[in-house]
Amino acid sequence: MGEKFDVIIVGAGPAGTACAYTLAKSGVSVLLVERGEYPGSKNVMGGVLYRKMMEDVIPEFYKEAPIERQIVEQRFMMLDEQSAVTFSYKGMEWDQEPFNNFTVLRAKFDQWFANKAVEQGAVLVNETVVESCIVEDGKVVGIRTDRPDGEVYADVVVLADGVNSLLAKSLGFHKEFRPDEVALAVMEVLKLDKKIIEDRFSLEGNQGCTFEIFGDSTKGILGTAWLYTNKSSINIGVGAMLSGLIKHKIKPYQLLDYVKNHPILRKYIQGVEQQEYLAHLIPEGGFHSMPQIVGDGVLVVGDAAQLVNAIHREGSNMAMTSGVLAAETIMAAKEREDYSTATLDSYRVNLLNSFVGKDLKKYKDATHHFEKFPHYFEKYIPMMNKAAGQMLTIDGTPKKDKQKKIWKEMGTAGQKFSMAKDAIKAWRVMK
Repeated sequence: MGEKFDVIIVGAGPAGTACAYTLAKSGVSVLLVERGEYPGSKNVMGGVLYRKMMEDVIPEFYKEAPIERQIVEQRFMMLDEQSAVTFSYKGMEWDQEPFNNFTVLRAKFDQWFANKAVEQGAVLVNETVVESCIVEDGKVVGIRTDRPDGEVYADVVVLADGVNSLLAKSLGFHKEFRPDEVALAVMEVLKLDKKIIEDRFSLEGNQGCTFEIFGDSTKGILGTAWLYTNKSSINIGVGAMLSGLIKHKIKPYQLLDYVKNHPILRKYIQGVEQQEYLAHLIPEGGFHSMPQIVGDGVLVVGDAAQLVNAIHREGSNMAMTSGVLAAETIMAAKEREDYSTATLDSYRVNLLNSFVGKDLKKYKDATHHFEKFPHYFEKYIPMMNKAAGQMLTIDGTPKKDKQKKIWKEMGTAGQKFSMAKDAIKAWRVMK
């Protein structure tokens, strides 16, 4: 029999490492297995880390972690081919401890986070592929890796191996996810002088700014683009539903090139130097796509459990919370020396009762609704932008006449009624 640990965690992303840190801190023997050269080498996200959930794991982590910038402004842009309606919130309270959120570079942050788990006693093994779970009498009891004599055993195995978890699939926890359940995101990290970033985005010191961009950035496909500021670089990316990319025969890098060259956006990335190109699948199916996440001797966390709030672009915070809840469940099971599904199921119950489950349930129908009716992006955003442009153009036309013209351009009475129904439908899936 191979080496034995209390817990084996597959994947050193936010979910897996949060679980490892929490367990190791409590004296549980933990093996954290990462397929990449180091944690973060294969992990991708837009770049925003939410303070509260990370601080629940390591209090005041931001005082030593490799943070890029604390975000003081969040901008939301409704983009058309030649125009944009933008609104934002800039809060100076976000520039003071304990802050709200940060931009991070995963290659730096994930290494730091994993090393903190190692400091607590976790064993980290990199460059190791987990080929399968070891199952005996219907219970997961360990893993098989691609290393010589690579069988390792544990009381519990935690699967934190990403959106299309092959291990969870092999256990029968889910089938292949459909193209309308995942998005494909591509991103570039662009080098830019720190002073230029601060001047260009009206920032001071270590302040940061984020853009969330809707509408023309994805050419009518359900998705968003983003632009985030780091210390001396910018993250620019776009993510769109895989089903939409297939239907429209658009490759994701084509969308990214379109965003980078858009007349409204290109000025923000003038003078940059490409540092890195990244691509990543994102779980977008939400509540309805959650796979089985509990079995005898096994738990599923993070992206592998489809824990992403696509509407608010939240994932890392949900991942870390799921990792902590899984750790707490395992510690309670260890006290009882019972790792059955019945005992470990408290993880599922606690997850669904947390903000993670409540938010996923709140928006359970939103993604599929907006994908089914693309005119929200193809028609309504350009219509809104055109109306704003007309009202703000000072040409001697009375405002009342402008309003009449805008109302007429919205279509017939039947078309206006359809728009009203669409607004009600959107409110229902978002309420």
